[in-house]
Amino acid sequence: MPSGMPRVHRSVRAISAGGLALIAGALLIALAVGFAAENPTRSVQGTVTFQDDSVVNGAVVYLKNTKSLQIRSFFTQKDGGFYFRDLSPDIDYELKAEYNGASSATHTVSSFDTRKLVTINLKLNPKK
Repeated sequence: MPSGMPRVHRSVRAISAGGLALIAGALLIALAVGFAAENPTRSVQGTVTFQDDSVVNGAVVYLKNTKSLQIRSFFTQKDGGFYFRDLSPDIDYELKAEYNGASSATHTVSSFDTRKLVTINLKLNPKK
């Protein structure tokens, strides 16, 4: 066997190992991108109003994850608006607003709702 043959073989092996590492890295990136595309997040936004449709500044909006029972909250802005982001599309959420003893009905954001941005407006009921 010529002495040059093992060197060529080693060079080919080194290129193959480098090529395999490059291919493996590309596959990992493709899998990550594919996973992110299959599991996009969604957001919920809306406005809290009184019965007369005037906006409520400073109402607390509660967002409850019905799977983990974790609750996130948001204080409405001057325009009465609230916004929750990075929500799982595979989980149902419950929304409710409260302000000075008045509260809204509970609304559900269903996992069957495929919208990326869900808008739910909450109306406060008078104090009981």
